[in-house]
Amino acid sequence: MRRAVIVLAVLLGQLLLGHVPSAGAEARAEDGTGRVALIGVSGLHWNDLTQADTPNLWELARASAIGSLSVRTVGNVTCPYDGWLTVSAGTRSAVGYSCGAPPMPEVQGEGAVVPDYRYLIDVAGQRNAGVLGESLKTAGQCSIAIGPGAALALADRQGAVQHYHASPLQVKTPDLEKCRMIAMDVDDLVRPYLTAEDKLPKVPERLTVAQRRDALRLADAKAGALLSVLPADTTVLLAGLSDHGSVPHLRVAALREPGAQGRLLGAASTRRDDISILPDLTSTTLTELGVPVPATVVGVPMRVGEAGATFERLQRADATAQTMRSAKGQYFTALAVLQVLFYVLAFLLLRRRKHLPWVRVAAVALAALPVTSFLVNLLPWATHLELFGAMLAWWAAITVVALAGPWRRRPLGPLAVVAGVTALTLAGDLLTGTTLQLNSFMGYSAEQGARYFGLGNIPFALLATGTLLATTTIAHRWPGKVGLAAIVGLGAAAMVLGGSGMGSDFGGVIAFVPGIAVTALILSGKRVSLVKLGLFCVAGGVIVMTFAWINYLKPANEQTHLGRFVGQVLNGEAVDVIWRKLMAMLGTLLNPNLMPIVIVAVAFLVYAILRPEQASAGVVPAAFEHSPALRAGLIGTLVSGVVGMLVNDSGAAVLSMALALAVPLLLATGIGVLTQREESVPGVGEQLARVAK
Repeated sequence: MRRAVIVLAVLLGQLLLGHVPSAGAEARAEDGTGRVALIGVSGLHWNDLTQADTPNLWELARASAIGSLSVRTVGNVTCPYDGWLTVSAGTRSAVGYSCGAPPMPEVQGEGAVVPDYRYLIDVAGQRNAGVLGESLKTAGQCSIAIGPGAALALADRQGAVQHYHASPLQVKTPDLEKCRMIAMDVDDLVRPYLTAEDKLPKVPERLTVAQRRDALRLADAKAGALLSVLPADTTVLLAGLSDHGSVPHLRVAALREPGAQGRLLGAASTRRDDISILPDLTSTTLTELGVPVPATVVGVPMRVGEAGATFERLQRADATAQTMRSAKGQYFTALAVLQVLFYVLAFLLLRRRKHLPWVRVAAVALAALPVTSFLVNLLPWATHLELFGAMLAWWAAITVVALAGPWRRRPLGPLAVVAGVTALTLAGDLLTGTTLQLNSFMGYSAEQGARYFGLGNIPFALLATGTLLATTTIAHRWPGKVGLAAIVGLGAAAMVLGGSGMGSDFGGVIAFVPGIAVTALILSGKRVSLVKLGLFCVAGGVIVMTFAWINYLKPANEQTHLGRFVGQVLNGEAVDVIWRKLMAMLGTLLNPNLMPIVIVAVAFLVYAILRPEQASAGVVPAAFEHSPALRAGLIGTLVSGVVGMLVNDSGAAVLSMALALAVPLLLATGIGVLTQREESVPGVGEQLARVAK
């Protein structure tokens, strides 16, 4: 009866996720005859699979549901040790230092023991190590590990492995029929990459093409040896469990079971039909075996999706991510250079009151640049030429529309266009599944593993800034209650989009609330104090925790990281998460691309306010005089940017992008005001005519 209840709960969870097992799988779960085999081939990606070089793996993948596996654990790249440890723990885990292959087990009878295993739990702080093996043991399920990585994954909390073999050649089909869980570490591909110190190399690709092909053939032969003796009722999971060099890649994920062939393989953990993460392997394994998944496991069962999956599609996914990754550093360097150069030239030209129209064009163009990194994903691209060509086209289009439309004669016209396009682009992306932020310079990339859906930290800064500035144009046009309602209403709507399940942004809500509140208070003529500002931040925290608590009450396989954070608070793991985010935030303060933007923008803004005639020909005061609403919106933007910098792990990136959008648009508005005043000043003849009259 107990087993039937467990099976029913598992099937219900799979139905909710869209992963419906076959009738045969249901029967195997009920009578306890079904098996799961996890084959981990560290370093394997989709370009490796060919019918000529890897016939066994190629045939396995061809008969499976397939997708991309993000192997990110804690560091930028994942070694085999950390990959297998993450499968063991069901949550992202790391040894705590540069690593390579997992330790060699010490054979004891039919089983084995992982040496110094308690070090992981007692010293390295990996308190969840052994969750998979302990769960199987508690449920009365025996397991067979083949190879050191598999032993690490299936070890219990004391490091003990029930059945261990060093090679698949040591097992036959009757041996495998004894247990329902089988795992094998295929390390032939990654072994040649490891250095003499048994560490991952610090170069992207250490082997030649021929050497990698030889390693692939050895790995394929070992995998084939196990596949040839697996019992017929075995569900097979194939995973490229780690990186092989200094550059992260998307890896192979495949699930062979009845009805899965040719379909996409994804997971609710990423909200992507074709991407899953390492902890999903833990949850999938336990779910397929009918074993309850512990609450500490952050992964969810992989789900078989729609038909039409091809190797070529998944190869393009990694190629696209690598194209974006290879140019990301240069992009932000170029952005920082353009920002610094603009403020220097603007300072010199504005002091002399020369070429003001051109400074305005440059300001609008600079502010229009960030949103192009998202809009480019509306067009197909694969190469650097296609990527930057499409971005350039969007950049020119937004700049022309902002400066050439009928609103160009209004000082706030270009600001309204650029800020509005930025805010609407990100809001629309949230409403449609955040397809624009994936593989974008200012969004996120799946192989980096920081985020797979929702609102990233830099997009939050742009959404908050764009929303506050765009709504201030409404408040300028309709001052009073209408304008105030627009700021509060539209700002709250954007905040809900970011903080709800669609955006899943924790720190963004905390920062957005004080920004909206400060803007509204200034517009209504109320005084803003440090006490009120602190209360607004607390209110933001209460709101986001409410979102998180509601999400936490959902089933574990439907929770986002908001809900999982509540669980981490309850089980005591939140301190480690907060500490990692704090260290990441402090690290951004030394970023050579981000901090120059913050420094020059803030310095220019402060000097322009304190010494308006010397610094900017009175451009900033002119903008504030023309539109008090703009002044309120800018102050609100700065508040959101500073708070966002402090509460997000992206730190300075949040404030720098808020300034990169807001300050150039402020200058463009001020120049528009001065230009309008000069055009309205009567000439000498007109003045004499008035005197004579």
